[in-house]
Amino acid sequence: MCFNYQRIVIKIGSNVLTQKNGLPDLARIKHLVGQIAAIKKQGKEVILVSSGAVASGRSLITISEKYDAVAARQLLASIGQVKLINTYANFFESFDILCSQVLVTREDFRDRLHYLNMKNCLDLLLQHQVIPVVNENDVVSVTELMFTDNDELAGLIASMLNAQALIVLTNVDGIYNGDPKAEGSAVIEEVAGSVVDFAEFVSSGKSQFGRGGMITKSTMSQKTAQLGIAVHIANGTRDNILTDVLENRVIHTRFIPNKTASGKKKWLAHSEKSAVGSVQVNEGAKTALVSNKATSLLPIGIVEVLNEFKKGDIIKLVDDSHKLIGLGIAEYGSDKAREWIGQKNQKPLVHYDYLYLQG
Repeated sequence: MCFNYQRIVIKIGSNVLTQKNGLPDLARIKHLVGQIAAIKKQGKEVILVSSGAVASGRSLITISEKYDAVAARQLLASIGQVKLINTYANFFESFDILCSQVLVTREDFRDRLHYLNMKNCLDLLLQHQVIPVVNENDVVSVTELMFTDNDELAGLIASMLNAQALIVLTNVDGIYNGDPKAEGSAVIEEVAGSVVDFAEFVSSGKSQFGRGGMITKSTMSQKTAQLGIAVHIANGTRDNILTDVLENRVIHTRFIPNKTASGKKKWLAHSEKSAVGSVQVNEGAKTALVSNKATSLLPIGIVEVLNEFKKGDIIKLVDDSHKLIGLGIAEYGSDKAREWIGQKNQKPLVHYDYLYLQG
């Protein structure tokens, strides 16, 4: 069975693009570009989410140890981003393919207008047969403004562009049911349906050069698959890995997509860290929300407004133990929500069309 996707997001991790000494692996990058060019020649659209700016910077400059980690990262990323995009541009040029640079921050996803502007730009690039090379802007993204890692960014981009598939390339063959180095451990080849707690058997360790571990990848993959996008986690250090994954010729982990969601719900799904306020709902409202029927959150189902928010803000809906039930866009501010707590026949605080429920 081949996977006939038309729009694919490919995320390449720093552990794939980097040699053991921390410098860029140009031969690997060239080989991956060749595969992407072959996929594009089949008429498919490809968006590349690429790490590697810091490693590229490290190949050009040596930094004194007196600088802290954030400052060093900013310096290396600023220098390295130029080197990285030039590397991609030169390799793609040999296949008569144009690529572009798109640097983003978490802030770009918090604001609906920013989000739509970025979506329009990426759509326009694809219409003009350009391969967007997306990366986090590490020069301005520090501490709380950062994505967890580029896996999270890749999931957001796949959701934003309604991609059919996201391929995440790392330095192992997929997600294992134990320690990959331990005897008897095997790759979990398919994940479908309900939420799996991968923390039980996935190592929380991170790669030598990357920020995200396998648990992050697993969580992001499940969330993305729930939005109707297939996710493949595969070993980017293997030759011909991209074409082999698409032709289903190599062992890797595939998250089977289980439903589709509207554009707004796809945006909300990745917006937990962007939520401004939160409200606690009662058991009746919780039961109604998580049922299979389309339900909005009405004031009669609200127990307490926990934080201030304005109309149009993203808010969290939590149960009596403060566990997250879902995310939604507030139809009005927290003052009115407090005023209407427990009342019947009032306007929904969150309309179903602007509501994303966990799991």
